[in-house]
Amino acid sequence: MMLLTVAVVASIMFAIAALLAVYRIVVGPSVLDRVIASDVLVATIICALAAEMALNRHTDTLPVLLVLALFAVLGSLSVARFLPARDSA
Repeated sequence: MMLLTVAVVASIMFAIAALLAVYRIVVGPSVLDRVIASDVLVATIICALAAEMALNRHTDTLPVLLVLALFAVLGSLSVARFLPARDSA
C-alpha cells in the first residue's frame, strides 16, 4: 500500500513538472527559455522512466534512457554553439 502511494505521488509530480515544462516551451519569450524547458522536459521523462524501472524492477528501458540523455546533451550543445552566432550576426 505504501509503495502504491509513493508511485501515485511521484507520477503526479512528474506530470506537473512535464506540464509546466510544456507551458514554458509554448509561452517562453526567448529561444533559450524554450531550450531550457525542453531540457527540463527530457529530464522529467528520464526520471519518470527510471522510477518506472525501479518500481517494476527491470532494466528493459535503460537503452531508451541513454538515448534520451544523449539527445538532451547534443541538443543543448548545438544550441549553445550556434545560437550566440546567430544573435551576433
